[in-house]
Amino acid sequence: MRILTDIPDEDIEKLDALAAKSKRSRAAAIREAVKLYLTQNDNSKDWIERWAGLWADRDDIPDGVEYQRAIREDRRPYEDI
Repeated sequence: MRILTDIPDEDIEKLDALAAKSKRSRAAAIREAVKLYLTQNDNSKDWIERWAGLWADRDDIPDGVEYQRAIREDRRPYEDI
């Protein structure tokens, strides 16, 4: 569905800059903003359901298990204790 709306030029400039930075279209950025707004204001679910998977598509956050393994590399194996 298409929706027409008036957005101030200053907001469009900021939106375009953010979209370009993340290599997305303006429309994709708007869709994500609407989804986030609806998720934040949905009182029908508990907070876990509302926020679960919110960062699933982000590639700038390292894997938690890999991080734990990396910080534990210098430890002796349990078999050696």
